[in-house]
Amino acid sequence: MPLLGLLPRRAWAALLSQLLRPPCASCTGAVRCQSQVAEAVLTSQLKAHQEKPNFIIKIPKGTRDLSPQHMVVREKILDLVISCFKRHGAKGMDTPAFELKETLTEKYGEDSGLMYDLKDQGGELLSLRYDLTYPSSLTDLCEVPFARYLAMSKVKKMKRYHVGKVWRRESPSIVQGRYREFCQCDFDIAGQFDPMIPDAECLKIMCEILSGLQLGDFLIKVNDRRIVDGMFAACGVPESKFRAICSSIDKLDKMAWKDVRHEMVAKKGLAPEVADRIGDYVQCHGGVSLVEQMFQDPRLSQNKQALEGLEDLKLLFEYLNLFGIAEKISFDLSLARGLDYYTGVIYEAVLLQTPTQAGEEPLNVGSVAAGGRYDGLVGMFDPKGHKVPCVGLSIGVERIFYIVEQRMKTKGEKVRTTETQVFVATPQKNFLQERLKLITELWDAGIKAEMLYKNNPKLLTQLHYCESTGIPLVVIIGEQELKEGIIKIRSVASREEVSGSSRNRRDELFLPFPDFVRNMHLLAEKLSPWLIVVEMNKHPLQMTTAACEYWLCGQKKDK
Repeated sequence: MPLLGLLPRRAWAALLSQLLRPPCASCTGAVRCQSQVAEAVLTSQLKAHQEKPNFIIKIPKGTRDLSPQHMVVREKILDLVISCFKRHGAKGMDTPAFELKETLTEKYGEDSGLMYDLKDQGGELLSLRYDLTYPSSLTDLCEVPFARYLAMSKVKKMKRYHVGKVWRRESPSIVQGRYREFCQCDFDIAGQFDPMIPDAECLKIMCEILSGLQLGDFLIKVNDRRIVDGMFAACGVPESKFRAICSSIDKLDKMAWKDVRHEMVAKKGLAPEVADRIGDYVQCHGGVSLVEQMFQDPRLSQNKQALEGLEDLKLLFEYLNLFGIAEKISFDLSLARGLDYYTGVIYEAVLLQTPTQAGEEPLNVGSVAAGGRYDGLVGMFDPKGHKVPCVGLSIGVERIFYIVEQRMKTKGEKVRTTETQVFVATPQKNFLQERLKLITELWDAGIKAEMLYKNNPKLLTQLHYCESTGIPLVVIIGEQELKEGIIKIRSVASREEVSGSSRNRRDELFLPFPDFVRNMHLLAEKLSPWLIVVEMNKHPLQMTTAACEYWLCGQKKDK
């Protein structure tokens, strides 16, 4: 109970009035006294709590709000990625945001401590979808839900893509675009096919996406888990230390070889001479010529696993040459992905560092795409152990978002947050009905249009709204226009006007009023995409055909 000295004045008065009552007061009076005192104390505590609120409005650590500007960038990136997946014949799918905990812990083991567990609901222990991450790798594929789906559905062949959020309970690194809640963008091919054809297509997809995003020059590192294991065995690494040494090798993109060697010897108990043999290999990288060189290596050539991996890589490079992307691929013996379930080819895409321009900060975000072959994962979920070979890739969209956002911020680029093509305006009062009729025609014709939610807005206010939001065209209707049966169309950027009238003037400058909406649609298609493309700093070749015609025939002549 709080000290009496802390009671407010009214509480003191109530308490004293009861204490000064005559001794003959009934027990009922005593009970009433205690009730009043308790009520006074509770009221004072509640008021104190209300006067000093502790509640702080914030978002959970490792998450972020996405503004309309952020969403425009993200949607354009995801549209490009998904369109590439569809171009290669992938079907979209989704899985629950949470899985049975045992489904996930069965695969992740000691790393299951990084999962978000949900409170027991209806007798089931659940965890949010999780993505396992190792120090030098991109967030790897969200394959566990997909593998579980294949096993449950008895699907033997499938080409799918999956875009969704996953959750990982670890210390986030915002400066590297790593969060506790993040978007995952996966592509996978499941089924028994001839060697390396699906694997080569995955690398082709990765190149198409990274080239389309125009993030700068990039390189895709390729290796094979069989070569990694064969290399360890040939160098004398005890089998029990394979995974521990693998995790050390996987840090070579962040640490110098001498530091990695020290970790393997001093912390993981590897013999120094064995570490030196490994060093001879992991510092090698090149193209198909390095693959041929490894065939002649006295140690690797004696290991069956390594030879199988080298044979597949040789075939892979043949297909990559046919796809025209071999120059973007590097056989890198230091690539040793941390997850246990990869069984064959593994790959990881990194952006190559370019000289930092004035005002720009270097963006060290690690890999931006990764993947590999995992032939045994589906069998872990199948009651009879039936395997379905799989290969896939994951695009590190969160890191890509971060890179694009930082570059736009540095360059001061503005992002248009709406796709409105036309704004319906009036310079006079009492024209709300006409504006509503006109904008209804535009909406019904599929034209993206807006108007101000005011009965009598000022024309200057309406035009300022268009300029601030990037709306390219304004349709103006007023007394004069209504009297003459015309509609004025103004280009917001150039302030030029075009009249659409009911007179039989069908040249390019005057739009027939009965066909106003149809012609408005054509004009919006020509102007709006061009203006949006310029604002987003896109290449002219990415415009629509109509926009290109407008750019080539109209704007270039004017300039």
